[in-house]
Formats: sequence, C-alpha cells, structure tokens
Amino acid sequence: MREISQSVVKKDHGPKVDGSALYVGDYPTQGMLFGKLVRSPHARAQVLGYTLPNLPEGYFAVSAKDVPGVNQVHIVKDDSPVFADTTVEYIGDPVLMVVGPEEREVNRLAAETVVEYAPMTPELDILKADTVFFDYRFGSGEVEQAFEQADRVYEEAFETGYQEQAYLETQGLIAEFVDGKITVRGSMQCPYYIHGALAKALNLPPDRVRVVQDVTGGGFGGKEDYPSILACQVAVAAVKAGGKPVRVVYGRREDMEFTSKRHPSLCTYKVAVKDGRVTAMDIDVLFNAGAFTTLSAVVLQRGIIAAPGAYRVENLRVRGRAVKTNTVPTGAFRGFGAPQTFFAVEMMMDHIARDRGEDPLAFKMRHLVRQGDATSTQGRYHFPVPLPEMVAEVEAMSGYSAKHNAYEQPQTGRFRKGMGVSLWFHGAGFTGSGERDLIKATVRLHKEPNGRVEILASQTDMGQGIKTTLCKIVANELNLPLDQVAYENPDTDRVPDSGPTVASRSLMTVGELLRRAAITLRGQWLPGVDQVVEEHFKEPDFVIPFYLETFQGDAYPTYAWAVCAVEAQVDTLTGVNEVLGAWASFDVGTPMDHNIVVGQMEGGLLQGLGYASMEQMAADNRGRIRNNSFTDYIIPTSMDVPVMQVNLHVQEYPLGPYGAKGAGELPLVGAASAYMAAMEQAIGENIRHIPFTAEDALDALSARQKEAQAHDERN
Repeated sequence: MREISQSVVKKDHGPKVDGSALYVGDYPTQGMLFGKLVRSPHARAQVLGYTLPNLPEGYFAVSAKDVPGVNQVHIVKDDSPVFADTTVEYIGDPVLMVVGPEEREVNRLAAETVVEYAPMTPELDILKADTVFFDYRFGSGEVEQAFEQADRVYEEAFETGYQEQAYLETQGLIAEFVDGKITVRGSMQCPYYIHGALAKALNLPPDRVRVVQDVTGGGFGGKEDYPSILACQVAVAAVKAGGKPVRVVYGRREDMEFTSKRHPSLCTYKVAVKDGRVTAMDIDVLFNAGAFTTLSAVVLQRGIIAAPGAYRVENLRVRGRAVKTNTVPTGAFRGFGAPQTFFAVEMMMDHIARDRGEDPLAFKMRHLVRQGDATSTQGRYHFPVPLPEMVAEVEAMSGYSAKHNAYEQPQTGRFRKGMGVSLWFHGAGFTGSGERDLIKATVRLHKEPNGRVEILASQTDMGQGIKTTLCKIVANELNLPLDQVAYENPDTDRVPDSGPTVASRSLMTVGELLRRAAITLRGQWLPGVDQVVEEHFKEPDFVIPFYLETFQGDAYPTYAWAVCAVEAQVDTLTGVNEVLGAWASFDVGTPMDHNIVVGQMEGGLLQGLGYASMEQMAADNRGRIRNNSFTDYIIPTSMDVPVMQVNLHVQEYPLGPYGAKGAGELPLVGAASAYMAAMEQAIGENIRHIPFTAEDALDALSARQKEAQAHDERN
C-alpha cells in the first residue's frame, strides 16, 4: 500500500460529529420565507387555471408566468418546465408555489389552492409509449452470419424496477435575490449545473448568479439533476419576494414520491453460441425515462455501452431507447444505467452456462476481455484487466467453488442455499468526449502568505470523502501538514468550474489536475507571497476519439473492475430470502484513503444488494409512486448482510493521481446479479427480474413444485 493510502481523520468529521455542521435546514429562519409546491394529482392533463385561497398579507404565489427568463430547466434537452404551464405530465408535476413567512400556514394555503384540470389519457406502459426521447444503435462484426452459424440461440428478457436514492437529507435549497443578483445555497452535487439553469430561467448573466453548496447529507445521483429544478423554482419565488430569502425543504414523503429515481428497464438479449463460445449478441435496451428527459440520454449511453458486460463479443448489435411515460422523471443514480444492463448480461451468461451443463464462473472466465481487446464501441482496453486475479481473491475469501458445488446437489428441507458470482467494470469518468468538449475542467490552488493552501474547485463532498482525499493529494505534493491544506464547500463566486461531482470522475480527473497544480506551485513557491496557480484538463494522448453519432472510439480512458460472490438462503415456507455473506474484490487503482474507499465499497455493495432483494417501488395504475416512506420502501442495513468482506485489488492507472481510478459507482453496479445467481441456485429456477421479493420466491417455488408434480404424473 502506498503511503498516501494510509487513513486519516476525515476533514469534515469533526463538525458532523459535534453538530456544528450547517445543513440547509439548520439555518436561522428569522426573516425567512417558506415555499410549498402545489402539484398535479393527474398523470396527464391540461391546466385550465387555478384559484388561490385568501392570502394573508406577506403571502403570495408564483407560477410559470412569474419566470423572468425561459420556463425551462437547463439539464440536457431542457424540456422540464420550471412550473407547468398549459399541461402537466406526471403526478407531482409542480404547477405553482405558495410562499410566506409561516411554514404551517404556507402548507395550509397550498393544500387549499384549487387547480382546474382537463384530464387526458396518460401513457404508463413503456411497451406502448410512442414518444422516444433517445434512440441509439451501434455494433460490430457479422451479427446475422453468427446467428445463422450458431449451434444454439438463446433469447431472454430481463426487467428491473425503480430504485430510490434514500439519502438521509431530503432535497432542500434557499434562494435570495438582492441588488439584481440571485444566490442559491443548499444540498447539491453540481453547483455549476445549477448555475447554468438559473441563468437561463432568470435571464441573468453568469456574474449575477451565485450558487453555494452547504453540507450535503447524501446524494447517490439524486442531487445531480433534481436540484437544478428546485433551484429554479425557489429562485423565481425569491425574485418575487423582494429581497427576502425563500427556503424549500422537502418532507420525506414528498421527496420519495416526486423526485428522480433509477430508470426501470427492460433488456432483451439474443445470444448465439457455437462450439461452446458466445459468438454474437443482439441486445435491445429499453429505459423508462418518465415524463421528461432530464439525464436519460447519458444514463442510457452508459447502460448500452456496458450491455455486453466484461466479455469479448466479436459480433455485436445494440439498440437502446429511453421512452416517455407519464410518470415521475427518472434521472441519475449511482451506476448510471450500468446496473440495469449488467444485471441482464450476467444473468444471461449464467443461464447459458447452466443450460450447457457448465459452471457459470468457468463459462464467464472463458469469455473475459483482456488488455488490448476491443471494447463494445471499438475502443481499446488500454490497461491490464485484473479480473482473473480478482476471481482468485474472491475464491479464497468466500470458498465459492466448494459451496457452489455443494449447493448444486439436491437440497431438501425448509431452508435452501445458493452461491452466485458476478464480474463487472465501470468506465471511469465522463462518457466519450464529454470531459474534453463539455466539462473542460479547471482547478486552482491559492497559497496565502502564511503558507496555507486552499483548493479552489467545484467538487462537492456528500459523504464520500472528497474533501479529505483531494487535500491529501495536494498536501503530499507540497510536503505540507494536512491541516495546512483547506477545501471549503464550493461557492461559484470563488471557485472555477472543475466539473460536476458525478461519473466517478472527481478523484481520478480533478484529483490529478490538483496534483499537477501542486507540482507547479511547489516549483514556484515564494515564502510570504500570495500565489495562485491554475490547471486545465487535457485529454490523454492514447485515447481513441469517441464519436457519439456512431458510438465508436474510447468511451472511457480506463476502467475500474469488480468481482463479487454472494451466498444466499431462502425459506421455502415463507419465501423470505436473505444474504448469508458477500465477498468482493474491487480495483479502483490506488486508494487515496484506505478506510474511505473500503467504506465506499461496502456501502455501494449493500446498496446493490438492496436493489436486488428488497427495494420494491412501483407506480399504481394512475401513475403515482406508491412507496413514499421508509415504512413501505425498505432499504438494507448492516443487519441484512451478516458477513461482508471487501478486498482492494490495486491495478494502477498511470494517469490518475498516484494510480487512482474512479471508485464511487463501481461497487453497486454488479451486486444484484451475484445475489440473483445465488437465489437461482437455491430455488432451482431462472430469475429475470429485480427486485426479487419473498412473494416472488414463493411463486417460483410453487411453479417448480407444480413442474415436478407434472413430471411425476407423466412418468
């Protein structure tokens, strides 16, 4: 382990432990106004008008007519309105906001506001949706020829549901408009995303917009795009408030019901096998984008790029679509489209192997990509692929083979066990040329005359430890004590745009920029002098240019890798299924802080297991999210995985700081398929959807029992 990997006390540990950290809900409320959104009860309708109750002095409402600029939230395609105007497109679509000095009174007035609608027929089924937001296609080789020559062709469809980010702190922002300048602060991942959205909606020049991140209690992607929407709404209210600050902090039910989720998906795989090898894949990926596009384009891009998994597929055809339904818009979530397709491809490979009478792990190992192989987009795996060594590590930790072989024997009794394994990657950084052409990251280091150095960047710490790890990098290069390097919450008036805190890019990309800036500062260091150095992103020379129009080239400069084995047990009487143990090896390059990275790996792995097993969320036949509290949306705790062991396998990336790669999203991506493979072995039936609940287990066991009885009767 490198010296920099040694763990330290996190930079924000003290304020969070002693209670001095200020979250958006902690600010003094004297002189504050409070906002409450009035939302559509219809999945699709025309808005005919609204009637407000008698508003006491100091109370007012804002709607689309109050938006000073364009009534659109700048995200990707900018189709989300700040406030719904002529139509509403999902249950929860905001029509207006009631604002005033007493929060309870504001809530009452909002509840008494009457909006007149002309309901229209909503589209809730992705298979019937006629609006396709995004439609991508790519491939390589001779797909049709491979299918014609195949010994066997397999075809299956796999379905995944919603997943709620379930951050501890709900969405919340404060806006204030003073002397022609808007300031928005609160819980967020991407200050400059919000900055751009505010400038458009308020018709303000960039220097009249300020965005400040407060201490943020978790994000997991849920605070990437959604705060831009809320910020525009609160800012419009602040403009009308005449200098008074306006605060909106969601309650848990409002947050869970109306903010973005992971995209539900339907992935159909057609696979050709000849002489025991997969020779072709024809893959169709369908994502439910909900009512507006938000980030569906980039979520879908990553999902389809990952669709063939970590396997060599010479003949490949992939189509991916994100379609509109009149349901809550879906958006960013840790893994960003890859968990959906990795679940599908890993289960598909398991099913083919078992049908052939082969061990699933051996079958997968035979197909693994290697350094120098082509990626799904005809880029290259430029660096070593350490999956074989990582499989050996997981085998040693878990005893996978012995347990898997034992559970293959006929099991009797009430409790049955299974062992599953999954292999996956996560592309580190923005997809394609996004980092070079769109983000164009800039960082600065400010050395004060007393020798203290401040990092100036727009990366946000939402619990993942980026304040600590970036400071460690700079302190290491400058040979300074860690307490001499500071990193405050980003403020767009003070820091350059180093890009959003997403896509597992912050440490690998921004951390490396800061390392280079520190080297420059070290060479220019003048005692007692105020100095500033700046560093800009430059794409590595080895990268094969990526073209989104054709999906050709290096989608990512490098990859983080993972292997996970899961042991599961099902109670055949109740259907209750549980994880007995989870063992994983993760390659994120050199960890910048061992404890921080292990915590990320354990947390992400648990989040992925919850996605597979218990995080059931659905919309009813009207399009309304039914699970809107932690009473009926269950997430895993430490009690749900009694044994968890994580190993950090280090395969250094030469262009990351000290060999570091992206880390945050990797551990969630492939956990679901390892768990489901274990459940398949325990139950004896193929599984094609997640989450897989106790009711699903009972249905599968019942179907298997009926098949066995029918077989006995025939014989």
